[in-house]
Amino acid sequence: MKGICILGATGSIGVSTLDVVARHTDRYRVVALTANRQVERLAAQCQQYRPDYAVMADADAAERLATILHDTAPETRVLSGVAGLCEVVALENVDAVMAAIVGAAGLAPTIAAARAGKRILLANKEALVMSGNLFMAEVRATGAELLPIDSEHNAIFQCMPTDFARGLAAVGVTRILLTASGGPFRDMSLERMQGVTPDEACAHPNWSMGRKISVDSATMMNKGLEVIEAAWLFNTDHEHIEVVLHPQSIIHSLVRYVDGSVLAQMGNPDMRTPIAHALAWPERIDAGVAPLDLIAVSRLDFQKPDLARFPCLRLAFEAAKVGGSASTVLNAANEVAVEYFLSGKIAFTSIAPVIEQVLSNIPATELVTLEKVMETDMIAREEARQVIEMHHRKVV
Repeated sequence: MKGICILGATGSIGVSTLDVVARHTDRYRVVALTANRQVERLAAQCQQYRPDYAVMADADAAERLATILHDTAPETRVLSGVAGLCEVVALENVDAVMAAIVGAAGLAPTIAAARAGKRILLANKEALVMSGNLFMAEVRATGAELLPIDSEHNAIFQCMPTDFARGLAAVGVTRILLTASGGPFRDMSLERMQGVTPDEACAHPNWSMGRKISVDSATMMNKGLEVIEAAWLFNTDHEHIEVVLHPQSIIHSLVRYVDGSVLAQMGNPDMRTPIAHALAWPERIDAGVAPLDLIAVSRLDFQKPDLARFPCLRLAFEAAKVGGSASTVLNAANEVAVEYFLSGKIAFTSIAPVIEQVLSNIPATELVTLEKVMETDMIAREEARQVIEMHHRKVV
């Protein structure tokens, strides 16, 4: 029995992970579940899966959860805050940690899991986008296993030789091709995009995701962050990574080899596939996903992304080229801008200009400690708020 800790259990990745685990109760046991503020939802999960620990990031939410579980799941100990998150990932009976907390909040516990030498199922981009050098150093130092959960990175992992850490050239790989659906605005006019609503931006045509990630998909910042993430995961640089629009989301990514071969991983767009792959690797287990019907799919289309339509993708490539703290600033400014957009305070088309201005205002530096990463993140967030209030906030 493998002990599982799920960071972000109430989100879409966490729920999908529990679905896979529930299909294999002879192999996996839930040791710890965590959430931010969704008390009732985490309580229901605790009542079903009976973990040893439950953690709420919010202290008041933790008190309410403890009250609910006192009678319904008394064996579950309730913790709170970053300290609680970092404690449960390092538990001796935890073998694998699903790192699925969205945003910078997931950084500290994900690094704690690396320091504890766990198998990390990485769905949190920020560990690599904000602090790739530090995070990978921790993984190497402890021998932690790092398995990607993003459908694209998991696809690349499946198409790579097992010794890819030696470098792409050493294993005969010439290029990584990251596929992207293009989101809901792939064919929308630039004029029409100025007036899109949060609900329209969150209506992804292929995937069911949280609102923040859905907006990132609509701007293609999500793909830009994946470029940065892929560079760290596969020991390469952004110049060896190409983004390809693929509306059907059937081919999840591809790897091109020096002999002309191109390997692709295909499947229905369901996050339970990469979750099951990473949980059981190097074995395979049933994920509960319907088999791919190629006849029903009938066609696969590809095109080059339009950087005028998706300036966030351009900004991500530029940040990757600059290096250092640029990707930390990029991520922080994006989180703030998306938050303002989702609350109706700025236009969808203001997201990229806000990020670009913040990147211009904050010079890139080298980040040598986690404290410096978090300080840079805080500075970039405050700068983004100031840029929005001065230049981009909607007049109500």
